[in-house]
Amino acid sequence: MNHFKNITIQKVDITTLEVDAIVNAANSSLLGGGGVDGAIHRIAGSELLEECRSIRKNRYPEGLSTGKAVLTKGYNLLAKYVIHTVGPIWNDRNNKEHELLANCYENCLNICRDNEIKSVAFPAISTGVYGYPKDQAVKIVFESIDNWLSKNEYDIDINFALMNDNYELYKEYFEENL
Repeated sequence: MNHFKNITIQKVDITTLEVDAIVNAANSSLLGGGGVDGAIHRIAGSELLEECRSIRKNRYPEGLSTGKAVLTKGYNLLAKYVIHTVGPIWNDRNNKEHELLANCYENCLNICRDNEIKSVAFPAISTGVYGYPKDQAVKIVFESIDNWLSKNEYDIDINFALMNDNYELYKEYFEENL
């Protein structure tokens, strides 16, 4: 495993990064919430909320499904775009959480490729209030990105903007395994 050409792991607020796109660990409503989702919506401003309302009304009236992703403008953010993805809520009942989490990362990268986005920043999707075990999530994250990169000839800078113990965990995993 090692198709990574340009990867950065930083202990930083994702909303402060100057990349083409940042990934929002959104809820299915796409209308903002707590954590990363709330911070992105606050900084991007009301235009982001309006675009998300339009997406909900016209494309996803029942909400964005877990594992899927959708692109919006970044508005007042430094990033030009926001890719919203809904991570799985951990329940440890073998309900395909692994596959759904991998889908989040792969679908975000598909959006990058399809829109010629050359740099993207990811948070640690689902490891906060959604309760996904961090030690399991980190493996899925790097495996799914490696899998996507092995199937797609696309040059992209991948950044991880992490807080708290996620930073140490991702950095350690990356250095030991990749």
